Amino acid sequence: MSRAPLPKLPIDAALPDIVGAVASGRAILEAPPGAGKTTRVPPALLAAGAQGRILMLEPRRVAARAAALRMAAERGEPVGQSVGYRIRGDVQVSAATRIEVVTEGILTRMIQSDPSLEGVGTIIFDEFHERSLHADLGLALVLEVQEALRADLRILVMSATLDGTAVADLLDGAPVIRTEGRAFPVTTRWLDRPRPSGPIDAPLTELVETAVSETSGGVLVFLPGEGEIRRLAARLEGRLPADVAVRPLYGALPAHAQDAAIRPPESGRKVVLATSIAETSLTIEDVRVVVDGGLARRARHDPGSGMARLVTERVSRAEADQRRGRAGRVAAGICFRLWTKGEEGALPAYAPAEIETADLAALALDLALWGGGESLRFLTPPPSGALAEARTLLQALGALDAAGQITDHGRLLASEPVHPRIAHMLTTAGRDAAPLAALLSERDPLRGTADLETRFRLMQENDPRFDRMRAEVKRLAKGRVSQANYGIGALAAMAYPDRVALRRSGEDPRFLLSGGKGARLDRADPLAGCRLLAVTETDGHLQEAAIRQAARISEAELRALFPDEIGWHDVCVWSRRDHRVVRRQEERLGALVLAERRWNNAPLDMVARAMADGVRDLGLRLAQPAERFRRRVALARAEQPDLPEFSESALLATLETWLIPHLAGVETASDWAAFDALPALRAMLTWEQSQALDRIVPAEWTTPLGRRVPIDYGTDVPAVSVRLQEVFGVTRHPEVAERPLRMTLLSPAGRPVQVTTDLPGFWDTSYKDVRKDMRGRYPKHPWPEDPRTEPPTTRTKPRR
Repeated sequence: MSRAPLPKLPIDAALPDIVGAVASGRAILEAPPGAGKTTRVPPALLAAGAQGRILMLEPRRVAARAAALRMAAERGEPVGQSVGYRIRGDVQVSAATRIEVVTEGILTRMIQSDPSLEGVGTIIFDEFHERSLHADLGLALVLEVQEALRADLRILVMSATLDGTAVADLLDGAPVIRTEGRAFPVTTRWLDRPRPSGPIDAPLTELVETAVSETSGGVLVFLPGEGEIRRLAARLEGRLPADVAVRPLYGALPAHAQDAAIRPPESGRKVVLATSIAETSLTIEDVRVVVDGGLARRARHDPGSGMARLVTERVSRAEADQRRGRAGRVAAGICFRLWTKGEEGALPAYAPAEIETADLAALALDLALWGGGESLRFLTPPPSGALAEARTLLQALGALDAAGQITDHGRLLASEPVHPRIAHMLTTAGRDAAPLAALLSERDPLRGTADLETRFRLMQENDPRFDRMRAEVKRLAKGRVSQANYGIGALAAMAYPDRVALRRSGEDPRFLLSGGKGARLDRADPLAGCRLLAVTETDGHLQEAAIRQAARISEAELRALFPDEIGWHDVCVWSRRDHRVVRRQEERLGALVLAERRWNNAPLDMVARAMADGVRDLGLRLAQPAERFRRRVALARAEQPDLPEFSESALLATLETWLIPHLAGVETASDWAAFDALPALRAMLTWEQSQALDRIVPAEWTTPLGRRVPIDYGTDVPAVSVRLQEVFGVTRHPEVAERPLRMTLLSPAGRPVQVTTDLPGFWDTSYKDVRKDMRGRYPKHPWPEDPRTEPPTTRTKPRR
């Protein structure tokens, strides 16, 4: 292969400075898309005498392969000589390779297997602004390797848009080199009015037609994923001029199809329908027009549910700017955006780092393999909740022990280039698990049923939708032997022990997962009637997830698979539905109850503790004597602070201390309604406290006739109710706790006739009117003109 003269690129002028900065040990390069950093920097470092191999990390397989092919072509060599690449399922390197382009996960495995990185002299992190999880981990690991083992190792972080200051701080003040890119002016065109909500297929089709008809040159259309690319390609068929070729571009495409999208067409024009891989990592030289659908697909993981899903979101402003820049790489261009100019301000400034939102199971396993990872320095530390959830999963898979240390099985899982769930299934079941591993690793081509067995059958029948998976099966099965005869459901449960599903009672196919969350199936799905399922994919809904992939599993398979995890548990709890303490023994797998039986001899203290939860559910609901006592203590604390707090919230918070010892025989809501809590409340006070309570806020007021009347402390003022004739002769109003009693004076029939806190004042004023009214109604009872001098009584007037 002959070596052609290299075209000038903006990065060329900065190469001497870059080489010098890298020689210092650590450096950062900020250069916009199109500057040429990916293909010019590694050869420049090699030409300057870099020692050892140069590893360059790319976030995507498509970009890694394309970068290696471009550098090899510029050197006049076939790929695999001085320039090679290493991606999953495809390795093109040799003993002569000095520049090796790899995907980021491969670097992690290289460091784990050889922490000294023997033979490697320089590591380049390309497109670091994408903040992939593997890039963040890889940089943290490489920094520790450089500091602890390889002071001669050189590190270069390259990015298109990034907070260079934050990265420089992480790299202890490494020099930052900034260069301009080769950018031609790009005109931006927005929609005149917001598009209706819903799928973008129809409006994007119209926008692509407009772009093709009003422009010249290649057109690059950004979509969130493969499904949208396939749908748009189908819609565009027959609607574009005959000389316009439509080329898809996404990570799972075969290499020849990727090449067809990247290279210029032999004649006519092309429209490339691409995912975000074309934002910065790839150069498509003939593109002059960009059509941006405004959406991106990201992995989201919720640590509370353990569910991971791909979500479609609005692009960030940084992503939109990078997409727009693709139109100005070779000439003046134009960018069509599927949103209005007014909507642009609502876009987020940057996309979140993957470490903030992704499933961290693989990261947690890598950290455990490294020895814990506590000393690693991350640009963005992994969220503690998501990391704890990931470690819980790894313990369920047997990859970590109870102390969080990696096990021999965990080391085996870490050596597999797949998710720990799938690695556990493969290492446990062997080659028989390869078909399911392929199904779980690739995009699901089937909709309409959740049944994994249907997918297996179609794969075996050579359905073309499963061609890529059949190739993956061969790769995953290579070198493995069958370990045992497992059904599809058992294999799925191996990978997803937290998603074994038990059907709830009722007509609707609703399930409880062993991890504790809810899930549901469409009524028409063939699996809707199954009692047990192993769920491998859901829509990720946090309340009740829709099941997208699952396989039926028998209870016998489940018991054979999880003999140590299934066991009997004693349950003594308050049932809010039944309003009673429920005592039973349950045979459980996680949150699933496989069998249960009544527990007749539950310890009384457990029953009492469960009843305490019932009291919190029902409320205190104290009978009148106990409620009066509670209020007295609450009122007396102002003068006697050593009295216990008797507010309702305080009593509910301390039920275990004062109430549980008195709850023998109380198990239902009706038992609690009849329960007298007064002895339990009294027992909280010492003898001295009881004496002080009776002195400060007595329980009763004694009438002039010696009758004891309970004092009501339920209002701001202590109150009693007493017949009016019983307080004849009282000339000084009674007081309690230095506060006047509120007296409700009753008629002979027990009906209130007056409320007063000034009895002498009542005698002087309102009594005359009351006397006038009452004499006619109750003539047999005394109504003296001067009640001050009349003796108290509860009797009627004597007969004449």
